[in-house]
Amino acid sequence: MAGRGTGPDFVEALARGLDVLACFDADHPAMSLTDVASATGLARPTARRLLLTLQELGFVRSVDGAFRLTPQVLTLGMAYVGALGLWEIARPHLEALVARTGESSSMAQLDGSDIVYIARVSVPKIIALRVEIGTRFPAARTSQGKVLLAALTPAELTATLAHPSRAGLPPHAEPSAEELRAELTEVRARGWALADEELAPGVRSVAVPVRDGTGTVRAAMNVTVHAAETTTERLVEEHLPLLLRTAGDVSAEWALWQSRPHLDLDRRAAVDASDVAG
Repeated sequence: MAGRGTGPDFVEALARGLDVLACFDADHPAMSLTDVASATGLARPTARRLLLTLQELGFVRSVDGAFRLTPQVLTLGMAYVGALGLWEIARPHLEALVARTGESSSMAQLDGSDIVYIARVSVPKIIALRVEIGTRFPAARTSQGKVLLAALTPAELTATLAHPSRAGLPPHAEPSAEELRAELTEVRARGWALADEELAPGVRSVAVPVRDGTGTVRAAMNVTVHAAETTTERLVEEHLPLLLRTAGDVSAEWALWQSRPHLDLDRRAAVDASDVAG
């Protein structure tokens, strides 16, 4: 993984440290030094120094000769989500939507040619895939991904799809570029997308865009059902209207959050600090 930087300010040591963190996942929660060196393509001494540095910083721990991530790693991702303000705004709306539909609902953003989940409220149902905040899936195989891809310009779409997926899913028959572009044109026109067992058997979902204060599509929100329990017709006719209303409410509240007066927040922080000092 290392050695791919091209810019004059690229910091290889930082890239290698991030590579080490990224090599841990649900399938590899505990890794030996040899495992980490192999997964990252680093020499063992380099991998060891990086792991020990991350351990000293609190991002990994060593137990019985194996390294594991610690909850400290969550601060990296949650700082991003918290800065957006999306999770705090979306959570009550997602919870209300799930209560009405009885189905799981999530929000995701685009990262290269993948989507990454940034919020989720789930119901206890058995599906073929494990989904949690931070989970990554190929965008073209998901309803949320299709919504996000449809919001791109033709040039942005070409550049985005040129990135290989990092989701680590088994190979899958993908639609041709022409078929995908035709579907995205339809998604863009109607304002929602459907994925019918394209990601995994039994997984069916519908998604709609979530927009920021400028009207730009910044995230997507979905309702996911089990194909054996819920038909496409019911998903579209019953759940989609509720999803559209929920996404509209989240978009409106997010726009208000983004337009908040920063000066007032700074002044409030100063007042709070003076209260503590007093």
